[in-house]
Amino acid sequence: MTGPAQEGRKLRRSFGWLAALGVILVIAGIVGLVYVGVATLTSMLLFGWLLLVGGIVGLLHAVESRGSSFFWLGVVVAALNIAAGVVVIRHPEGSAEALTMFAALLFLTGGLFRLVGSLVVRGPQFGWTLLQGAFGLLLGILVLVNWPESSRYVLGTFFSLALLFDGLGLIAIGVGGRRIVEMVTDAGPAGGAGGEPRTGTADLTERSSEENPDRS
Repeated sequence: MTGPAQEGRKLRRSFGWLAALGVILVIAGIVGLVYVGVATLTSMLLFGWLLLVGGIVGLLHAVESRGSSFFWLGVVVAALNIAAGVVVIRHPEGSAEALTMFAALLFLTGGLFRLVGSLVVRGPQFGWTLLQGAFGLLLGILVLVNWPESSRYVLGTFFSLALLFDGLGLIAIGVGGRRIVEMVTDAGPAGGAGGEPRTGTADLTERSSEENPDRS
């Protein structure tokens, strides 16, 4: 009888930790939006360390699989990741400028293609696609016009918004999961005594007497 209750408590605790992690991410996102410059440097340092650690892991994996046809390709990719990670860690501001330029070009080209494509195709999502294209085009132009000053806040803003929305999503999952577990746990004992549904010969006898009331 204590098994389902213990599992319910474990699930509620897990969803609670998930919601707590979401709160931490939301707080970090709000702080990042307030201090955008710090968030930009932090995001670049995290990106650099991810490249560095990923390159080292890829290099170790390539060494373990030496003799295969993908050995040198793995070594080259790992070396590029390590070199890029070192450059980003040592020069986070210059790396932020380069990535901001790259992001602006992506916004510009993506918005232009969506804008032209929506005007040419005119599908069922014409208005939404046109709005997306115009927004991407405008965002790319604004970032390019203010470059390199825009590199101080563009990446930090995106990084902080990602933390904020991820945190809100985790909070929603955690709170919703706890409610579902509580509903299932509370509805468990309704089937019969001790939380088990009433089945077996007693149920069959009761059903038979209801179908044939003349039988004694």
